[in-house]
Amino acid sequence: MLDLSGYERVREEFRARLIELKRPRRIAVGSRLTFIFENYDTVLFQIQEMLRTEHTVKEEEIQAEIDVYNELIPAAYDLSATLMIEIPEADLIREELDRLIGIDERVLLEIGEASVPASFDPKQYEGDRISAVQYVRFPLGPELAERFADFEVPVSLRVVHPHYHASALIEGSSRASLAQDLEPDDEPQLTS
Repeated sequence: MLDLSGYERVREEFRARLIELKRPRRIAVGSRLTFIFENYDTVLFQIQEMLRTEHTVKEEEIQAEIDVYNELIPAAYDLSATLMIEIPEADLIREELDRLIGIDERVLLEIGEASVPASFDPKQYEGDRISAVQYVRFPLGPELAERFADFEVPVSLRVVHPHYHASALIEGSSRASLAQDLEPDDEPQLTS
């Protein structure tokens, strides 16, 4: 983590690099759902931007932000994403979100014939209400991670909710970028 003045000096370059990194990691599933797949760098950028926006300098406040965002960094053989439910019509937001209750049980990552259900962050989801931003994980394990990295095996994101049916293939640069997240490494959690 950089302090505010250190981050300001590298921000434009870091921001430009992250915009390019995020481009293939952003996958639309239908017209309302966008998954932005996270990794160490995307989470670091989010924290640095949050600290900058809020002018956070106290060590304990910085650590609190880090603790929250560390949960977005995928574990070995996992993919992690921020799910954005995009409803541009302001007067329809609550109604449309209410129609999507239960979506936490209806998002799948399909790798060939295997389906991996998304695991939604329970702190963000209530049985009778949902937020327009959700954090999800896809725990693949070593075998499915290996199959994900095999570009001969088709991979798609699918939503099979009574009020929302859509799917999107994950291929090309998106697939290559996400496959890197599945390589086991000793990437540390973020610290202040």
